[in-house]
Formats: sequence, C-alpha cells, structure tokens
Amino acid sequence: MCTRVLYETGYGTYMVGRNADWNDKDVEVFLWLFPRGMKREKTAGSNPVSWTSKYGSISLCMYGNIAADGMNEEGLVCNMNFLAEANFGDPEQGGRPTLSIGAWLQYVLDNFKTVAEVVEEFSSDPYAVVSGHFGNGRPVTVHWSVSDATGDSAIFEYIDGKLQIHHSREYTVMTNNPTYDQQIAINAYWDLIGGDRMLPGTISPADRYVRASYTLKSMPKWDNRREALAAIFAQMRVISVACADMGGDPDKPNLAMTMYRMVSDSDTKKYYYDNIWDPSVFWADLKSADLSEGAKPSKLLVSGQSDLAGDVTSQFKPAEPYAFIS
Repeated sequence: MCTRVLYETGYGTYMVGRNADWNDKDVEVFLWLFPRGMKREKTAGSNPVSWTSKYGSISLCMYGNIAADGMNEEGLVCNMNFLAEANFGDPEQGGRPTLSIGAWLQYVLDNFKTVAEVVEEFSSDPYAVVSGHFGNGRPVTVHWSVSDATGDSAIFEYIDGKLQIHHSREYTVMTNNPTYDQQIAINAYWDLIGGDRMLPGTISPADRYVRASYTLKSMPKWDNRREALAAIFAQMRVISVACADMGGDPDKPNLAMTMYRMVSDSDTKKYYYDNIWDPSVFWADLKSADLSEGAKPSKLLVSGQSDLAGDVTSQFKPAEPYAFIS
C-alpha cells in the first residue's frame, strides 16, 4: 500500500509522486493549510512534545487525526507509507519526550527546511512515538520518506523500537514491506537482470519498488514543466493498483487499491491531487495561500466524489485544527 517516487526534472528541480493505496474507500480525507506560528501542544503521551511552526504547509489528514502527506513552503516533502514491520516500542520507557504518530509528519513540515536538518534532529532518536489505530481499526504501523528542494532524500523506519535512518539522494523510491534495507537488496538483484528483459509484475510492495525504480531510471528528465508534471503522474499511474476490493485479507495488510495520487512540486510549491473517483486533477498553490503568522488554518474535503478541478486554493475554508491521534 502506497508508493513514493522522487523525480528530477530536466531543469534541475524535483517533484515527488505518491500513490495512496488504502483498503477503506470511505475514509474521510481533508487537505489542510497551516500557517507559520501555529502552536502545537499535548500531542500524545505523558511527556508530549510542544512546538511552534516555523513554516507554513499543506498537509493531508486521514480519519481526522493523522497527518499522512504534505509539503511545506520551503519545498520539504514528507510522505507516510504503511509498514507492517514497524514497531515503535513502549513510549513510556526511557523518559524521552513523546510524539503522536499522527503528528510525526506535521512536526517535520512545521520545523525543517532540508532533509539534512531532519536527519540531524532525529539521529539521536530523541522522541518516543505514541502509536494507535487508524479509523478502520488497523494499527498505525508506518514509515516516512522526506525529501527537499535540492533532491536530498531520507527514509525513517522504527524497527524493534529503534529508529533507523536511510539517508541518500539515491533513495528515490519507497513502497511498504519489507524493511528498506531489504528492498534495496531486492532491487539490486533486479538491476542485474535488467528491466528491459523482465520485471516482477505483482502488486506486492517489493515488486512495485522494482518497477518504480526501473521506470524512474528509464524516464527522461523533461525540461518543460508541463511535460515533467505529466511524466511523474504517468509514473504513478503505471505503479497504481487497480480499483478493486482488496481489504478483506488480514494476512495481507500491505495490499490495497490506489485511491489517490499526489504530486508535490518542490519548486513551484504546488500540491497536486488526483482522486480516482473524480475525472480531474486539482491543486493548491502554497505561494498564493495565506500562510502568514496569525492566519487561520483552513481545510478542504477531498475524499469521495468531490468534483474538484483546477486551482482550489481559494476553496479552503477556515477551521479549528484537529487533534492528533493519541
């Protein structure tokens, strides 16, 4: 469930494509615009982290309490993908400050401009993550990718209660299981075979990783912005899982249909959204949104049959920010 691709254009900028594969077609999804200077307090646990946002952002919220995707006004992009192997340990052991799993992504967007800054902050594993359950009852076992406007990239996974960080500009693809070190090894094997001869064709996360890696390497770096955007959307559509009911097998939580596709343009600061239930792509423009300190947070419902199209920045409505899962 979920595929993320970091694409370099022919004019030296970067776009991130992300497929959101999920097994609950009725999940409520909102896009939020959050301004600079927002205070975040009491996110979860006995010693919750508090902060004030340095950067404005657009953020996707699932089930009313989990930040799952987004980009800030500096072009930093963060994506949350399912990972069945994730284990965050006991948040009450060790005396570390606690951070809601639903707030992890928003904490990154609020506080950092570059991947290097995020890696430096988290390299000592300073926070105990408080997990929970999605609105459909499944545990929130996930990992995150972070990229910035320079093309730097990192993957963050909590395995056996310990944070593992994979930091390299080469880490341009992320899916789900197995853990990232194993996905790299699997892809290295297929690199030797060569995708022009044969590629694995199932919808499993490992196969999607291999196909996404091959198609990304094969795709031209288009030097026209419209063509580059079309290219990354085409890439994500190729990797998409067909619209079908795949949520009934508890033994295969990493398999689900693609419900939404998002593209974050770290240069133009536009966030594009492709809902499979709608005929048109729409987007929000962070450069035209009011993200100044003191501005009101605002939201836009983007799940279901919304019939949204084109630039929807002006259609966000002021709203009180949601409380993160705890």
